[in-house]
Amino acid sequence: MVTFFISVALLICGFVFYSKFIEKIFRIDPESATPALTKTDGVDFVPLKPWKMFLIQFLNIAGLGPIFGSIMGIFFGPSAFLWIVFGTIFAGGLHDYMCGMMSIKMNGISTPDVIGTELGRTVKFVMRIFSVVLLVLLTASFLDGASVLLQNTVALPSLPFINSAKPVFWLAIILIYFVLATILPIDKVIGKVYPVFGAILLFMGLGIMIIMVIFHSGDMPEITDGLQNMHPQHLPLFPMMFVTIACGAISGFHATQSPLMSRCMTNEKQGRMIFYGAMVAEGILALIWAAAASTFFADPEKGLYGIDGLIAFAAEHTGENVPALIVNKLCRSWLGVVGGILAVSGVIFAPITSGDTAMRSARLIVADAFSLNQKAISSRLLIAIPLFACVVALLFVNFDSVWRYFSWSNQALATFALWAGSVFLYDRENNGRKKKDEQRYRYGYLITLIPAIFMTMVSISYILIAPEGLDFASLGISTLAYIIAGIVCVCFLILFFEKGVRKNRIN
Repeated sequence: MVTFFISVALLICGFVFYSKFIEKIFRIDPESATPALTKTDGVDFVPLKPWKMFLIQFLNIAGLGPIFGSIMGIFFGPSAFLWIVFGTIFAGGLHDYMCGMMSIKMNGISTPDVIGTELGRTVKFVMRIFSVVLLVLLTASFLDGASVLLQNTVALPSLPFINSAKPVFWLAIILIYFVLATILPIDKVIGKVYPVFGAILLFMGLGIMIIMVIFHSGDMPEITDGLQNMHPQHLPLFPMMFVTIACGAISGFHATQSPLMSRCMTNEKQGRMIFYGAMVAEGILALIWAAAASTFFADPEKGLYGIDGLIAFAAEHTGENVPALIVNKLCRSWLGVVGGILAVSGVIFAPITSGDTAMRSARLIVADAFSLNQKAISSRLLIAIPLFACVVALLFVNFDSVWRYFSWSNQALATFALWAGSVFLYDRENNGRKKKDEQRYRYGYLITLIPAIFMTMVSISYILIAPEGLDFASLGISTLAYIIAGIVCVCFLILFFEKGVRKNRIN
């Protein structure tokens, strides 16, 4: 339990101290009018209360990520706790804050345009397509998954047509909600529903933590047990764990969500709590679920302690959705009837609330790309209808092979966002270097450059080593993968200094 409490304390300290340091390097301007005030349109640019934005942002970025990802990540051993903590503090919180605040400084534009503004037109074009495809795929997957979960959870025997191979009824219900959340003003649906579900997700995590601390503190694995890789399939810890635990540490999906709130903030001072604070809350949630999953299955009578019990449970349910089984079983056991309700809320509504904001983000990215004003509902429908047509078409595609690359794509987007943030900070520093008050943070861009290099190493080595990639591991040449990834990092670093910054960029 010591590891857990120290981890939570470090995350809180990260918010109290490191986020303040980031804010100073970014140089916010509390007197500057934000896009929510200068571009108010009653649809996307709508001033909201800070507490409401925090809960919306938290649910936007959380969903199932910090639950399922951390459960699968703890299979690698206690080292998962380290990645959740330090990934959240030095990568995820920074990433989300930079994406949201850069968007504010650029009049609320979407992240692909933010990245393109810093890295050039070609990158902007690629990131627009990359992001929209990613969001459409995510929406289709979450729509299909949530409808199946509802089908299996809510029995409606009086309507036999619902129990078909494809849960058409639930697909239609969720799809209608997605459309409404995508085209209606943000304060009409998302602004009302999200705070409620965000609070439920937080309370569910808090309830699990209280039960775990009071009754199961002695079963939790500790860092002192060792950092050896415990994964039953012997997947290499680096880079696999750093991709498996995405939303609980750093996730490119967050980059597409932060601009939604940057269009609703009324003061730049709010960014620290809304962006960095929500990421810390997600990190704590990820810690809770990683600890709970590794504690729940401990059975000393069978000689199973901590993660060993979790691995044994997973082995008994090969081929099934193990994280979903763990969440359901754990909630019902520790929280009773209330836990069952919360489990349904967390496992079913989390992907729904991730899917709707994914489509809203996709609409805004397309609108920014073609400079389409979104005040009129006809303009919103003009973009939304083709996007949803793609989503419906994808429901009939087998996602097994496609979605093996989703985690990598997710981290690749985060990597580009960090490089863009590095260029942004470097440029601001050079432009203001003559000012005495800015000499103190002369090398402030290193706060984004270092995690950008690290995530580049993760992304490149993953596609080379992972079984769904080139699978260098099975060929016994993993070292070559790390060498190639290192060379790519050096090349990116040279481009950063020689082309991305010192030469004139064409935006």
